[in-house]
Amino acid sequence: MDILEKIKLAGLVGRGGACFPVAKKWSAVAQALADKAGEKKCYVVCNAAEGEPGVIKDDYILEHHADQVINGMKIAVDFLSAYAKASADKGVVKGYLFLNYGYNKKLKKKLTVLLKSSVIEIFVKPPNAGYIGGEESAILNAIEGRRVEPRLKPPFPTTAGLWGCPTLVNNVETFYNVSLVEANRYENKRFYSLTGDCPREGVYDLPESFSIEKILKATKNYPKFPFFVQCGGGAAGEVLNSRQLKRSVQGAGSITIYSITKNNYKKIIKSWLNFFMSESCGQCAPCREGTFRLGEVFLAGKTDWVLFNNLLDNLADTSVCALGCSVPVPIRSFLKNVYPQINQANESTNFTTNIQILK
Repeated sequence: MDILEKIKLAGLVGRGGACFPVAKKWSAVAQALADKAGEKKCYVVCNAAEGEPGVIKDDYILEHHADQVINGMKIAVDFLSAYAKASADKGVVKGYLFLNYGYNKKLKKKLTVLLKSSVIEIFVKPPNAGYIGGEESAILNAIEGRRVEPRLKPPFPTTAGLWGCPTLVNNVETFYNVSLVEANRYENKRFYSLTGDCPREGVYDLPESFSIEKILKATKNYPKFPFFVQCGGGAAGEVLNSRQLKRSVQGAGSITIYSITKNNYKKIIKSWLNFFMSESCGQCAPCREGTFRLGEVFLAGKTDWVLFNNLLDNLADTSVCALGCSVPVPIRSFLKNVYPQINQANESTNFTTNIQILK
C-alpha cells in the first residue's frame, strides 16, 4: 500500500489550524505536477513558524520528535518525486523547514545534523514577520525574498507556490503524523497545548476523540474554580463556558483556561484586539484599519456597540486572509457563551444594555 492510500485510510488532517485533509492536499500537488508535464521543480515546506499565543506544540514536537518530522518531510519528497519530471525523468523536489526564529536558536544544531545530506534545508522565519508570517502563502513570499504578507487565492500553493511551482505546505505535527502513518504507528492522537490558569501547563499527546473536559481531567488541569476556556487558538480560538466542554478541540489544538474571578474580561478582549492590531500585515484595508478602529471604539469612554458590531462583520466578510476573518470569533463567542455568567451588577449601563447587539 502506498503512502497516499495509508494517509487516506488514517483520515489524517492538517494540524496547522485549518484541518484540511492531508491526502487531498498531497493529491492536488501530485495532480498539478501531472498536469504540467514539463514542470521541472516542486517544493515541500514544513511550517514551523508558530506565533499565536498559547500554541506551543510545534516547539515541543521539534524538541522531542524532530527525527520523525524530518522523516515525514522526506516521505513527502519521495512521494512527489515520482510526479516531478526533469532531465532523464528524474524528479527534482526540494524541501524547506520554515523555522520560528526562537526555535532555530534552540534547535539549529540538532536539526542541521538530521538534515545533513538531504534536499531539505532550514529557512529561518524573519524575526519581524510576526504571526502572519506563518500563513502558508506568506511563508512562500518570505522564502522568495518578497514582502511577508498573504497572497490572494486562487491560485493556491498546491498549483502555484514557490516561484510558481507546485508546492506542498504542511504543519510540523502533520509531517510527524505522516511518519507514524508510514510506519503503521499512527493511533489517531494529536498534541494539545494547555496554558493559562492551570497547574500543569504543557503539551500533551492524547486521543483526537477526547473532549475538552476529558483532556482537562486526564492532564489534571480541570479547575476547581469558576472558569471558561478558549480552544483552537490562543487569540483566534472559540471561547466556551464550563458547560460546553463535551466537544473536541479543533484548529491548532490549544486550550487556554481562564479563571472568571481572577481575570478582568475587558482586559482579555483588549488583549485579543491588541494582538490582531499589532499582527496585521497591513496589506488589506479591512484588517489594517478595522482592527485599529475596533480597539479605538472598544476603549472609548462610551462604546458605540453598533459600530463595533459592524466592524466585526466587515472584517469577517472582506479580509484577505484568516487573521482578519478570525477577529470576531473570540469576541462574539465570549459574549455569547461566557458573559452571561459574569456578575453584571457593577457594569456600566452602556455595556449591559448594548451587549445583545454583539451576540
